[in-house]
Amino acid sequence: MTGNGIRIAMVAGETSGDLLGGHLIAALKARRAGMRFSGIGGAKMIEQGLESLYPIERLAVRGYAEVLGHYREITGIRKRLARRLIDERPALFIGIDSSDFNLDLERQLKDAGIPAVHYVSPSVWAWRGWRVRRVARSVTHLLALFPFEPALYRKAGLAVTYVGHPLADVIPLQSDRAQARAQLRLSATSRVIALLPGSRRSELQYMGELFVRTARQLLQQEPGVHFVCPTASRGTREQLEAALYRQGARDLPVTLLFGHSHEALAAADVALVASGTATLEAALIKTPMVIAYRQSPVTWALMRRMIYLPYIGLPNILAGEAFVPEFVQDRATPEALAAALGTLLHDRQAQRRQIERFHAIHAMLRQNTAEKAAEAVLRVLDGARG
Repeated sequence: MTGNGIRIAMVAGETSGDLLGGHLIAALKARRAGMRFSGIGGAKMIEQGLESLYPIERLAVRGYAEVLGHYREITGIRKRLARRLIDERPALFIGIDSSDFNLDLERQLKDAGIPAVHYVSPSVWAWRGWRVRRVARSVTHLLALFPFEPALYRKAGLAVTYVGHPLADVIPLQSDRAQARAQLRLSATSRVIALLPGSRRSELQYMGELFVRTARQLLQQEPGVHFVCPTASRGTREQLEAALYRQGARDLPVTLLFGHSHEALAAADVALVASGTATLEAALIKTPMVIAYRQSPVTWALMRRMIYLPYIGLPNILAGEAFVPEFVQDRATPEALAAALGTLLHDRQAQRRQIERFHAIHAMLRQNTAEKAAEAVLRVLDGARG
């Protein structure tokens, strides 16, 4: 069956969503030729044929305080996009993650008779349950990445499909450290530590210098270590370079990369990772890690009143226990992080314990995600058209 010129609108607001969207577009095109895609996306989605109406970077803002600074711009984009889509009436809308932006947009489109699929559950399992009801009101169908999510939404009457996580399909079950080091031109014998302080400029505002200071502290304890730090864009690379300059650390033994986060993690003995999708990447690559996260004091004061899980890292949430060390807000100091990394670097048993749990997480999430997601989307599309 062909797509017959069917148009699907999509919005992804950050790098991880763009990756999901690129895989999904490819899987949909493989099933039905002739489909057209427009909305907001990044390089991966554009490469697959998406017409992006706004740069994805304009939505990539995280944290309450940070969003307030861009509130008028972001809400203006959402209003203009909603009017355009209601006028043009695509056959289906797919919002990929970015729930703060997408859920309001999805509800407007759903109320206008345009089916809305949301790809990636908001973190309702880490927040108060009112978010489940908000999602159920806003969308027609939810595509869930984690196996414990469908039951939460079915209680609210929302149709859900568990599709697994695409990173579990893309990342091999075993990584080759020697090959990764050769590709990045890193010493085969050095101790290498990966630094992943976040892919958003708003994250680096609070964690860039923290990670640099941690690296300097660790270098004093562990002479000879080498750091590797992937950056998501030219802007984030410039932020990190500025952090190195401000901390007087331009001589720090660090290799800055454009992208190549998977290779950086595969090459590393251990990693310091900002909470978020990067912690799942590190787990799937089987790199022992320490998790850190800092936000603005205003954002953290609001968040800590609503979060009820005792941990924030995805590997710990999936395992149901804090087997990866976490350091959040005031506990995330250079001294504490350097000490934790130094301990992990030398504790082979602790590394093995993490790696064993990472293998179990990988097996659980490896579900051929893009294919399952495409099948679910087409069922919604055919149901709406039929």
